[in-house]
Amino acid sequence: MAATYYFAIVGTKDSPLYETELTSSSKAASNFDTTPKDDHRHLNQFIIHSALDVVEEVQWNNQALYLKVIDRFNEFYVSAFVTAGNARLLLLHDVKSEDSIKNFFNEVHEMYIKVLMNPFYETNTPITSQQFDSKVKFIARRFL
Repeated sequence: MAATYYFAIVGTKDSPLYETELTSSSKAASNFDTTPKDDHRHLNQFIIHSALDVVEEVQWNNQALYLKVIDRFNEFYVSAFVTAGNARLLLLHDVKSEDSIKNFFNEVHEMYIKVLMNPFYETNTPITSQQFDSKVKFIARRFL
C-alpha cells in the first residue's frame, strides 16, 4: 500500500515558501520516492490552499501549535501546524498517523526556525536550499 504525502510551508502572507511531494510503498525508510506516480500536483496545491481558511478558524480556538487533522478532501486528510510567527506547515496525506505526523511537524519546525535565524534569509521568501529539502525528506523517511 503506497502512502502519499504533500508537504507545504505557507508564509504569513499566504504565499508558499516550500513544497514537496513524497510517496512511499511501505513504512520502510528506503522506499521513499520524491516523484509521485500520478501527477496531482495542482490538485494538492488546491487542497492545501483551500485548507488555509480552515486553519485560520481552528487556530484561534486552539492553543496548541499542532492542530491535527483540520480538513478532509475525498480520501485525503490535511494536518496543520502553526508557528509562533503564524507560518503554517501543512501536510496532505492519505494515511492517518497522528503521532508520526506530530513528530514530523516538530522536527521540520525546528529546521524552519534555523532557516529564519539565517541572516541571509529574508522572511516570507521561498526556501530554495537543497540542504533544507534533503533534511525534510530525511525527516519524512523517519516519521511518515
